[in-house]
Formats: sequence, C-alpha cells, structure tokens
Amino acid sequence: MFSSSIVWVVARQVTGEYNIRARRENSRPATVSAVQLTIWRSKVKVQKEQCYDNLRISRNAWDTNLIKVNPKHLAVNWEAGGGGAFAVVPLEERGKLPERIPLFRGHTAVVLDTDWNPFDDDLIASGSDDGKVFLWRVPENFTVRPDADADDIQDIVPVGKLAGHPKKVGHVLFNPAAENVLATASGDYTVKIWDIEAGAAKLTLDVGDIVQSQAWSANGSLLVTTSRDKKLRIWDVRQERPAHETNGHSGAKNSRTVWLGERDRIATTGFSKMSDRQLALWDIRAVREPINGFKTLDSISGVCMPFWDDGTSCLYLAGRGDGNIRYFELENDKFEFLSEYKSADPQRGVAFMPKRGVNMHENEVTRAFKTVNDGYIEPVSFIVPRRSENFQDDIYPPTFGLTPAMSPSEWFAGKEAIPPKISMASLFDGEGLKEVSGVQEKPTGTIDAPTPKPAQPEPVVPKVAPKAAPEPAPEPAPVARPAPSIKEQGASMAAMVNKFADDEEVEEPADDDSSFEEVPKPIERPARSPVAESASPRVSSPLQPKEPEPEVKPQSPVATATASSPVSESTAPASHKEIEEIKNLIAQQTKIIADQASHIQKLTSEVEALKSKLN
Repeated sequence: MFSSSIVWVVARQVTGEYNIRARRENSRPATVSAVQLTIWRSKVKVQKEQCYDNLRISRNAWDTNLIKVNPKHLAVNWEAGGGGAFAVVPLEERGKLPERIPLFRGHTAVVLDTDWNPFDDDLIASGSDDGKVFLWRVPENFTVRPDADADDIQDIVPVGKLAGHPKKVGHVLFNPAAENVLATASGDYTVKIWDIEAGAAKLTLDVGDIVQSQAWSANGSLLVTTSRDKKLRIWDVRQERPAHETNGHSGAKNSRTVWLGERDRIATTGFSKMSDRQLALWDIRAVREPINGFKTLDSISGVCMPFWDDGTSCLYLAGRGDGNIRYFELENDKFEFLSEYKSADPQRGVAFMPKRGVNMHENEVTRAFKTVNDGYIEPVSFIVPRRSENFQDDIYPPTFGLTPAMSPSEWFAGKEAIPPKISMASLFDGEGLKEVSGVQEKPTGTIDAPTPKPAQPEPVVPKVAPKAAPEPAPEPAPVARPAPSIKEQGASMAAMVNKFADDEEVEEPADDDSSFEEVPKPIERPARSPVAESASPRVSSPLQPKEPEPEVKPQSPVATATASSPVSESTAPASHKEIEEIKNLIAQQTKIIADQASHIQKLTSEVEALKSKLN
C-alpha cells in the first residue's frame, strides 16, 4: 500500500529516493501554467496515521460523492443498520478510528448526500432515501475518540428537519453567496429551494426527471442541473423556470456538472452513445452546443466527478470506480490537458478541500480525499515545487471566506452579489481571515479574463481587429461611424440636385460642405477582412483601395463657387457647372456602389467556398 501525492515536477530516482526539480516552459514567469506538469508518485509505504482508517463507507449505489470536506471536518456516508447515518471526522484525527464512533443518526433510510454550509464549518445538511432533509451542528470539541465506553457513546441528533419531498432526496447543495439557502433534488423530479432559517421551501423547480447533479453560480442566482432525460438546464431560480435548456451528453449513464467559479462557463462530464467518457465546456449565454464540441476522454465506464479550482483555473476529473485523477487548465476556452494522477486503488468517493484549507507553507494548491476499498480515506496533495519561504501570491489569489453576500430574505427578494474575499496571505502569516474587498453587487461578467490571470484579459476577442490596425486611419471618426446606405446616398444626391436646379438664391456654403462630406466617407474606411464581411453583409462593407481617386477635391469647386460667386448674371452658368459636378459625383457613386456589390459578391462566394471545405 503506497501513499499518493502529486507534485508538478520532473522526477528521477536516485539511490532509492527522488530528486525533485521543476521544469519550466520557454523561460516564462514562474506561474502555475508555466510549470510543466508531470506525475510523481512516492514509493514510500503509506503511514497509517496520515489516512482515515477503519471506516465503513456506504455501499449504496446512488451516484453521489459519498464524502464532503471543509477545513475542519470530513463527512462520510456511513454503512449503518437500523436507519441511515453519516460520520464526521475532524481532519486532525488521522489514523485508525475506533470500532464505535459517534454517528450523526436520525434518518430512517440510507443517507444519500451531504453538504457543508460554506459560511459555517460546523453546520451540515443531509438528504436521505426517506425523503427528509436534516440539518446538523457539529458539537464543540467534537471527537471520534471520546473518553467513554463504547456502549456509552452518544450519537448526534439533528437540529433541524425539512420535510416536503415525497420521495428520496439525492442531492443537497448550499447556495455559495446567500446565507442559509439550500437546494435539494428529489426523486419527485423537482428541486426545492429552502430558507433553512424559516424551515420552509420557498421555491420549486420542476425538472421533469431525476436530477443527476446540480451546481450554483458564484453569485447564487443561477442553478445548473443535469438529469436522466439527458437535458442540461440553467435555471433562473427565483423565476422558477429554466433560462436555457439544451441536449447534454447523449449516453445512458450519469452526467455531472460544475460551475467554473465566477465565469459565465460551466463544465459537464458524461458519456457518448458509444459509452465513451466525455468532457464539455459551455457558455451559459449560448448553450445550444458546447464550445468546441464534446471532448472524448476514454472508454472507462466510471462516472467522472468534476472539481474546479478557481485559483489556478484547473479542472480536476476523478473517475468513479478507477483510481485516476486527471487535471486540465482552462485557457482561451479550451481545456488543456496537464497530467494525470494514477493509482491502482479505485475510488468511489472523492472530495476536494476549499482553497482556504490548503497548506500554503508546502505550496499545496489543492488537496483531494479519496475513498479506498470502502475502508479508508486517503489524502492526495497537489503541490507546486518551489523552495521559496515567502508567500506565493501568483498561485494563492484571494478566495471566499466565511462571510455571505446576503441574507436569505435579500436573496429571495432578488439581490445578486458575490461574497467578499479573504487574503490568503493573512492565512499564510497566521493572522486569520482578513477580507480584501467588499461585496460585489454584480457577478463577474468577464469570461476570458479570470482573476488569477490578469496578464491575459482578452485572449480571444480581437481576431479581426489586428488586420485592420496596420491601415492608416488619420481620422478615427469615419471608421467608428457606420457608412451611409445606398438609399441615404441617393437621397443626399437628390437633395443636392433639387438645391441647385432652380433659380433661387444659393444656400449657405456650410450646408453644401456638410452634404458633400457625407458622400465620400465610405471610401476613407480601411478594408476589413473577409471574416468581418461575412459577419456583416451590408452595402457599407469596405471597398477595394481607391486612393488614386480623391473624393474630397470635387467638393472644393462647388464650395468655392457657392462661396465666392454672388447671385448675378453669372448665376445660371455657375448653376449648370455645379449640376455637371453633381452628375459626375452621381456617376462616381454609381461606380462605387457597383464595385461594392461586386466585392460583396466575391466575398460571399469565398465564404461559401470556405464553408463547403469545412463541411
């Protein structure tokens, strides 16, 4: 039996030990994404005191993670007779547990899922096959090794009971932004949203089938669900309706989902019709199809449990029924495979530590807890190999603490906010939780600019703009202003003809100048790429280069004539001359419009050819 730890290093064996050194790519700065990730597994025998041994983990076949962790406690669904129960193990109490420990007992059927309150490390909710949701508080100074005889050990009883589901409750999940708001998914095909302070369900989401997984957005306003009907739904919870609904993974086995921090992105894992495991990334504003399609992982039959680490922008996939944990980095809307932790010990349950619970003095960026043989739980550390004794601010950005963004009443009234964050440096220095910013009234809207990577604020946006940048543009206004349409140009010419066709007094030259200024401006616009043309098939598309035909010069004779020639006997010849100038301009505009039409037709044919090649 071996310990399992992951470090992002290159390792080689020297006289029975491992010499560890970091390898970086292209001499980039020492950030997480710059470190070449390679698995290293120690061959030193595991020390029992580092694991949680002698457990009786539930063997129920319901698809949940079986264990949940926070910086103080580890919750384990327990295999217990005489009704359902789960155990809570303080993290510092490692090693072999006694045969009899105090259990959290009260359900009349097996416990299917638990979840820790994100703002209270001693409060936990449980859902059971008996259709009930119970709330529990871990007693002060709780221990699994009480100083009492086995027969005198007292079990823990719930402090609150939520009844409303007629069938089993398979998933429970606290809102990450609002205090004491809980979502529970049941076999009655609904998700209920509870105000646990009032002890009542305030909202009900009619899913229509068994919910397989659920995840909240960072500001707690949206909930994403996957279900047995293979639908992916993003719920506007307080409106009790799905804001978006689409087809998810097409396979018959279960699908999972996770929200990617404060981004407008979610990830799902599932199966294809051929039972291949898949990974998909979705934009919540356009969920008809996943970004870049469904990515095939392998042909293993176990469900992939996804976990997101916002500090390093990494997604961890733990296989249920196998011993592997692979991890990917999200960059430019793509999951880039980094490496894979492999173990011969299969896991049925996995939990990941919240960021504020990692060991920063050992450069641990995250820690997983995996069940082994339904008998013990083994911690797995993911470490960045640096020798610095100082705080590593690039891998430990501010994270969420214990302060909610709003009360239950505010949330049910419609408020949206992100909880205040705490400084990881203050935890590193032993100064406790210190907030670094106040509550944000709106969730982060930036998709491609995650907080941990300020150097990449716009990795995807300007694909067309750089092509237009080299063109000389001394006057930015014509570029920003949309060019006049054919109808507007025709109307302008007609107005000019009517102005000079009669014998009335000529109007002020300022008006003439302004009218003529509108005509040649499309010529001054820089050329755009065919991609931009296909996206905007207007007649105001850029023209082919026409610099040898200065369009501004014809304006000066007209302006000079109207400004310097008073109304006299020479007015009629001047008017004829101006009309000729206007006719010339009209002819030029007709030629320009024809060139535009030809250019658009050519670009359209090129786009169609490209589409046919892609198809």
